[in-house]
Amino acid sequence: MNTESTNEKDQQRSGAMSNTLIKALIDNYRQNHLTAINDALGIEDAHSIWFDLPKLKSFIALIEKEASKINPECTEEDLGIRFYYAAYPKVENWDIMESHPVPQEYSERHTLVMIPTLKKESEEGEKLDYDFNSLTQQNLALSARGVAPKDDDGDMGENQGTLTPPGNPKTQKY
Repeated sequence: MNTESTNEKDQQRSGAMSNTLIKALIDNYRQNHLTAINDALGIEDAHSIWFDLPKLKSFIALIEKEASKINPECTEEDLGIRFYYAAYPKVENWDIMESHPVPQEYSERHTLVMIPTLKKESEEGEKLDYDFNSLTQQNLALSARGVAPKDDDGDMGENQGTLTPPGNPKTQKY
């Protein structure tokens, strides 16, 4: 079984995975984590999330635009996206979703939240990728600086993808 996960000759493909490795990792998640979650919560949790390319490109363009406001010398190498695992609330707590139009059938299921990151030197001189949100002027992870972040609805995160389930899995290869 070829499980090679890097291609050192082509930096654009560095981190590329073989189909065999992809299948092994997905099967491992489904047989262990997903089964444990489904059994513990008594639900059929999502096993994938799909985002359309225009949404991803728009999000990346927004990150680049907002990061350049913070630091005009910012380069692509300074930017990234952190994917946080998240879960939708139970139906009885769905009112917190009022500002984010997601179907109630997503309740209790896994999702991903994408948050922009910006590389900055820490007080110790280490280059780190900090969560940032230029829309609220909280440009770096405030908690890393000992400041409690404000609860603010102006965040620049992205989440609106399609979960499977409840979506139809027939288009998925893995």
